[in-house]
Amino acid sequence: MIRVRLPARRVVSTAAILTVGIFAVPERLLTQELPLAPMRASGQSVTAAYEGWFRDSDGQVSLLVGYFNRNTEEVLDIPVGPDNRIEPGGPDYNQPTHFLPRRAWGVFAIPLPPDFGDQALTWTIVANGQATQVPMSLKPDWEVEPYREPAQGNTPPTVRFAPMGDPQQGPPLGISAEYEVTVNESLTVTLWASDDGQVDPNRRPLEGAPVRIRWSKYRGEGEVVFSDPRPETDETTGETRTTVTVSVPGTYVLRAQANDSSGASGGFQCCWTNAHVRVTALP
Repeated sequence: MIRVRLPARRVVSTAAILTVGIFAVPERLLTQELPLAPMRASGQSVTAAYEGWFRDSDGQVSLLVGYFNRNTEEVLDIPVGPDNRIEPGGPDYNQPTHFLPRRAWGVFAIPLPPDFGDQALTWTIVANGQATQVPMSLKPDWEVEPYREPAQGNTPPTVRFAPMGDPQQGPPLGISAEYEVTVNESLTVTLWASDDGQVDPNRRPLEGAPVRIRWSKYRGEGEVVFSDPRPETDETTGETRTTVTVSVPGTYVLRAQANDSSGASGGFQCCWTNAHVRVTALP
């Protein structure tokens, strides 16, 4: 069964923030500096990456957050809790629990209440016995523009989960589609992607379809297997599809990352689109 809906937002409650007590943190955890040691295949830390804050077309202010898994090969699953928490008001702000190697840009957004002011949220991640902690606030010099790249006028790819479905661009804001599947049976996930065609003259244009899609697990307890995590995109219709199989019952969130010719990293602010879909796996 497939249900497609408008993204639902969870706005941080100021009351929740203010009612959580101050927690003690060793002084060595209070730095945002990344270790200078070279990346290794495994055994390294995972660090939150605060990209900045932004306003959407409705004026909603949100924090834009990614991460840096300093391992080149090790994929880590860190459940929400003591080792993966955002405070105060948390620990769960819909952050990822599945961390792919290297850098991931704009993986999720945290909508804020209008009176958030000079408060801050802090994301703590403990991976391979190494704790990192990064604060996130609304300092003026951290404002970013993920919906338009100023120099070239480039905008993020548009994705839809139905041929005439609601379009989504830029950071993920809630759940874009919902599915149900039986454990160990295949679920076909289809989306339609398009782009504005703006190409940076300093970059080599993509060959073939103007948008590339990459699927990955975002949250969930069991294993998720994609038939093709980087499926081909139809150059004419923008349609792309893959199949998904999950190993144990539960609720999963999958992430679809759409990139245009600005490349796989998408740059610091633009132009990429991340969308989250929820899969309920039944016994």
